[in-house]
Amino acid sequence: MSISMFRRIKGEGEPVLLLHGFTGSSSTWEGMDASLPFQLVMPDLAGHGRTTRLSQGLEAEAEAVKKMMEECGFPSFHLIGYSMGGRLALVIALLYPESVRSLILESASPGLESEKERAARRNSDEKLARMIEREGVASFVQFWENIPMFHSQKELPPAVQKKVREERESQSAAGLASSLRSMGTGSQASYWERLESLAMPVLLLTGTRDEKFTGIASRMSRHIPLCEWIQFNGAGHAIHVEQRDKFGTIVKTFLLNQKGGQQSGS
Repeated sequence: MSISMFRRIKGEGEPVLLLHGFTGSSSTWEGMDASLPFQLVMPDLAGHGRTTRLSQGLEAEAEAVKKMMEECGFPSFHLIGYSMGGRLALVIALLYPESVRSLILESASPGLESEKERAARRNSDEKLARMIEREGVASFVQFWENIPMFHSQKELPPAVQKKVREERESQSAAGLASSLRSMGTGSQASYWERLESLAMPVLLLTGTRDEKFTGIASRMSRHIPLCEWIQFNGAGHAIHVEQRDKFGTIVKTFLLNQKGGQQSGS
């Protein structure tokens, strides 16, 4: 059965799957093919971009993404995920380890450990979902881009800020609300105790100005067997937006160092 998931595919060589964050889309990675000499597969996740299918949860989305990659002829691939897409990437790596050649997590988390924390986050996400449904996407985006996690993006060139805002505003209210409810951190199980089972090479990327996720990555790095952690000085949560060239260089270097990576251009 075909999976209803819009995707862009660019480049040649070994397949690399890139998963965007909340309010993002495949357009998040526009131009990344100039930095990465691989075949980039960039889907719009449930409730985002041109994928109108609503989210049913992280594990269901992991299954949908895996089937989409099989439809594209990629039974195994390198995997990159940012924020929400990073949480999804981690789930894919845990559920389908035989398919993930290497894993890159940008500003990502294995989830909240206690049910009390998860319940509080579900309540917070539900309030945001209702805000979107009540006030519309544009109003929500104005609120969202002003949360502390994205303060560093206000220093970006106006054209870059405009592009990010337009991508966020292009989303549907129903899609974003469903994503918050079923793929938010509150609805996610805790995967902390399963990090030790990751057998593929893992690269963690965080910005030094994103203190929350720097702390999370520091702890994750002590639990993942084959793990490298790189911090981007002066960057916030969205490193691929704030320091795009350096992000591309580091990701390219990591991928080329993996087994078979040197043949990626053939």
